[in-house]
Amino acid sequence: MKVTKVINNSVVSCVDQDDRELVVMGKGIGFGKKPGQEIDGNLVEKIFRMDNKDSLERFKELLSNIPLEYIQLSNEIVAFAKSSVGIELNQNVYLTLIDHINFAAERFKKKMHFANALFGEIKLFYPKEYLVGKYALRLIEERTGLQMPDDEAASIALHLVNAEYDSRISDTFRMTEMIREMFERIEDKFPQFKENSMHKDWLASNLKYMAHRLLKLEPLEGPEDEEYQNAIRKNCKQECSVADEINAFLIEKYQCSMTMEEKLYLAISIKRTRDTYKI
Repeated sequence: MKVTKVINNSVVSCVDQDDRELVVMGKGIGFGKKPGQEIDGNLVEKIFRMDNKDSLERFKELLSNIPLEYIQLSNEIVAFAKSSVGIELNQNVYLTLIDHINFAAERFKKKMHFANALFGEIKLFYPKEYLVGKYALRLIEERTGLQMPDDEAASIALHLVNAEYDSRISDTFRMTEMIREMFERIEDKFPQFKENSMHKDWLASNLKYMAHRLLKLEPLEGPEDEEYQNAIRKNCKQECSVADEINAFLIEKYQCSMTMEEKLYLAISIKRTRDTYKI
């Protein structure tokens, strides 16, 4: 790999043998280097590949203005998410996570603390990502001495969700709000749900993927089976009624609609949860 630009002593921009531009990190890797020189492969600790040219340029600019410790922290957090928790993330997670940790740390040092309005929902709907967020807080405290509140774990979790679903932070907020509002309508119809939190993990998982589809993807209609539909509506009358109400709400507020299959699946999910937990 040949150097194209030295960002700092530990980070350089370079091109590989296929002339693809990369960002490479390693202790002392950029010291004394000039464009066109080969880098020492033994010093390479991490290779960053961005999804597009624009992201790569933004990433290089970001790295030139951020302390190395935050870059290393972000790398370890992403590695933990992938290897220990099994979360699939796109490469842009490095860009957003490094930027967020730097911003959060600077804000925290100035005693500017902000509550995460969706803290409860994030903790419930994205438990794996929140677990990584908690790990990140422990790592940040260990390396920097900054003891950040749990709200930051939720904020970090949202950046991981963005990288999972390849979405913007605003889309993730909308998706999380949508899931919460669907839950509220289910609990309004079946008040016992509020008193039994055990049901929420499984149902939340179903609602999460449905919300992502509704906001980001085109609907996939399967072949209609009227006999199957009639059987579900006959045996899950209350649940189908709730699914219809939720769909009407989604059309009004979010201008999107569940397919017939999704409405029936939601009804079955609610029915299964009620039967399992005797709600």
